[in-house]
Amino acid sequence: MHCSSLSFAWPDGREVFDDLHLAVGPGRTGLIGLNGCGKSTLLRLMAGELTPTAGHVRAAGDIGHLPQDLVLDTALRVDQVLGVATARAALHAIEAGDAREEHFAAVGDDWDVEERAGAVLSQLGLSGIGLDRTVGELSGGECVLLRLAALLLARPAVLLLDEPTNNLDVYARGRLYDAVDAWTGVLVVVSHDRELLERVDRIADLRDGAVTWYGGSLSAYEQALAVEQEAAERMVRAAEADVRRQKRELSDAHVKLARRRRYGQKMWDTKREPKAVMGQRKQTAQESAGKHRVLHTERLAEAEERLDEAVEAVRDDEAIRIELPQTQVYPGGGVLMLRDLELAYGAGVPGEWDLRGPERIALVGRNGAGKTTLLRTIAGELEPVSGEAAAQVPVGFLPQRLDVLDDTLSLVANVARVAPGTTDNGIRARLAHFLFKGGRADLPAGTLSGGERLRATLAALLLTEPAPRLLMLDEPTNSLDLSGVHRLTSALAAYRGALIVASHDLPFLTSLGITRWLLLDADGLRDIDPGQLPGIEGDDV
Repeated sequence: MHCSSLSFAWPDGREVFDDLHLAVGPGRTGLIGLNGCGKSTLLRLMAGELTPTAGHVRAAGDIGHLPQDLVLDTALRVDQVLGVATARAALHAIEAGDAREEHFAAVGDDWDVEERAGAVLSQLGLSGIGLDRTVGELSGGECVLLRLAALLLARPAVLLLDEPTNNLDVYARGRLYDAVDAWTGVLVVVSHDRELLERVDRIADLRDGAVTWYGGSLSAYEQALAVEQEAAERMVRAAEADVRRQKRELSDAHVKLARRRRYGQKMWDTKREPKAVMGQRKQTAQESAGKHRVLHTERLAEAEERLDEAVEAVRDDEAIRIELPQTQVYPGGGVLMLRDLELAYGAGVPGEWDLRGPERIALVGRNGAGKTTLLRTIAGELEPVSGEAAAQVPVGFLPQRLDVLDDTLSLVANVARVAPGTTDNGIRARLAHFLFKGGRADLPAGTLSGGERLRATLAALLLTEPAPRLLMLDEPTNSLDLSGVHRLTSALAAYRGALIVASHDLPFLTSLGITRWLLLDADGLRDIDPGQLPGIEGDDV
């Protein structure tokens, strides 16, 4: 697949790409970059869903695209999404004795269409859904896998996947990983899923409208980038030293020239030499002084330009800083009690369950097991059917939908609502710790990207009065790029309260220093070893 001189701007004039060149060959390519850099837009351009303002996209064969925000008609049957409904209906008509030519034409050579469709569904863990069920009966994760199954059946030459694991549990992710491993054509995947990106052959890093290529998986990319950044930082230090040296030399030159002027003036005043000789010497000295000033000024300007270039090569991925001592939970302190809890939608936690001290809990389970329902019940957003969920400390809940903020208000105003005792300057100072500095703190919440919105929501939660000592997060990495995941990890590392994180992103959970892994299933809540996760039996919900 080739993108030549590709340019694209949105109707409001916002430019995304200007003269982008990209060539993708066979194998698995991981496309990464900061939120808002244009990854999804590039995939849509490659898929032909958007028209470039200039340039061309060419592919050697059909293109299949799994978008990040997948929308399927809920009335469609599974066989229609898979693209086998016509052949299947014709096959059934022939089996019923209808020998019209149009049925044979519809079947063609595809006499095993149902077996092939069933095999692909089984490969992705969807063997139980049946070809006659409708999309409306399926979960979000099942819809993603169904669309992927349709693409695998179609076998396009180029497969484009945009954040394919966002709505998948750990078991469904494993099946998607297997499908990616088995793909033999051209595959381009946009993802922040570390485990998925460890399976690619190369990384395409989209930054400032251009792509930089790195061979190998995500780990190889990070190692190469670390070497690059170390070299770039050395260049900055060398360029800074050169600027200081050039400034010293320029200053020294000014001092020497001043001395010469004073000496010349003294010679003129004492008339120790003929007037003509002194005049010539003065003119020569002035010309020499002018040349030296120009030379040293040019050298300083060149050194400063080299410094600017060196600084530009260093990536500025700032970390979130959290300093909230009032969130601390002491060992053994009561945090949460669950008593014979029966939740809405059928889930529950029978018996007694307690959380004490600053534990870091990973809450895992299949899609539909009730993880979100449990967190919302603890947060007080849902009433239990029976039993009790009693938090003994202030609770903060970061929902999957990130709908905590008022989109019409600025970030400062949003935080002021939950921290009325904090001054405007105090709010701005604390927002700066979450990388919202200067005018960015005045942005309406509705204008933020997914990663920015998560940061802003986390800021509002942690700056709430009183500060939460139990922080719960529901799939927090879904809206983040790799840099955003790193920032969130560093932020949570500094949090001193108790933590419950529901996520299917196992590398992210591991990086949080999890002290306890809990599985929520039909039997309730139980401690597990994370090594058990891939081996748990049963079908996805």
